[in-house]
Amino acid sequence: MTQTTIESLQLRLRLLEAHNAVRKTIARYMALCDVPARALDGESLAALFSEDAVWEGIGPRYADKFGRLQGSGAIVTMLQRYLPPTPHFATNLHFLTSEHIEVQGDTAKGRWIMLQASGYVDAKAELIAARLEVDFNPSPHSEDVWLIRHFRTERIFDAPWQVNPAQGVRA
Repeated sequence: MTQTTIESLQLRLRLLEAHNAVRKTIARYMALCDVPARALDGESLAALFSEDAVWEGIGPRYADKFGRLQGSGAIVTMLQRYLPPTPHFATNLHFLTSEHIEVQGDTAKGRWIMLQASGYVDAKAELIAARLEVDFNPSPHSEDVWLIRHFRTERIFDAPWQVNPAQGVRA
């Protein structure tokens, strides 16, 4: 194998590892926002964001509702308003599809369509679709971990659901 071939393979491996690290971060974010959440020991939402991270709702339906938050502390404080022990969701599940991840050096941008199935403590329920655009950077503490630097969410549509406790959520 030539040195050029080895360097090319090393670059391809770094890109694959970066893609997987981005997927792992966004998947943990979604799982920790699910209700009930199943956190692993030592896991927290704050650990998924860079210190100077930005989280914002964009578009006509989310810009006013969520606004723009800066810093992992402010972001986690906002997210905690929707998670137990705060009485908001009775159940909440996130699904991601239409993934597109681009890695360039020490930055990555991911785009997904998120489907969120939510049942609320007041017995209402809805299905929400949102477009996500998320920028990532490698963690300064681990090259295997990529952190959310800028999270943007735009609500595309929603639809009411009926929740039957004996049967779960249905359309």
